[in-house]
Amino acid sequence: MTKTDDTARPARTRRRASHSMEAVISTAVDMLDEAGESALTFRSLAQRLGGGVASIYWYVANKEELLDRATDHVLAGVVADTEAFTGDAADPIENLRSIGHTLFDAVADRPWLGAYLAADADSRPNGVALFERIGAQVMRLGMGPTETFHAASAILSFVIGTAADLGQQPPPQEVVDGSVSREEFLARYADRWRASDPEQFPFLHFVADQFATHDDAAQFRAGLDMLLAGLRQAAGR
Repeated sequence: MTKTDDTARPARTRRRASHSMEAVISTAVDMLDEAGESALTFRSLAQRLGGGVASIYWYVANKEELLDRATDHVLAGVVADTEAFTGDAADPIENLRSIGHTLFDAVADRPWLGAYLAADADSRPNGVALFERIGAQVMRLGMGPTETFHAASAILSFVIGTAADLGQQPPPQEVVDGSVSREEFLARYADRWRASDPEQFPFLHFVADQFATHDDAAQFRAGLDMLLAGLRQAAGR
């Protein structure tokens, strides 16, 4: 027998995945938007991308990192979409309103996103960039560092908190399947408020009619307007 010359064999190397980080993260976001966090696994993601599960590990170490990168990917879109609301040309309050609306729209329709926006924000470059964008507009109001920090934090918290709260409360199944309309569902609760003791629950009685016909997005915009009006007054503008 002839001895095989091992030195003539090509070195065995690990084959790199054919997709890219951008493809992995953007596809993960699509899957999260379609079916939520529970539907996103490395196996399902690999199947969508057309590769093996091991290929995902070229880009992320675990699902926590994948979700963190997916969150920052969404925030990158918000940063890009709010580029027009920077600088000194427009009223800073109007810029803050536009930034708030853009961020709300990105979060409200993504139930999976709210839980990850507040955690480890410093690890997400686009989260930091968005906070800086809001803060830069608040700085234009001429308040001190403490008031500026409080104002920027309040705006960010209100927008994310409201959007996350709405996104994490899925419509009742009877509304989803069409057996009850949204208006009928709200009217049912409004009737319960009206039937309560008016002396014990004066607020519920006072707003019952409004609750029966309210729109979540309009309610958010009204709340943000009140917050920004207070900020304008505090800044003396």
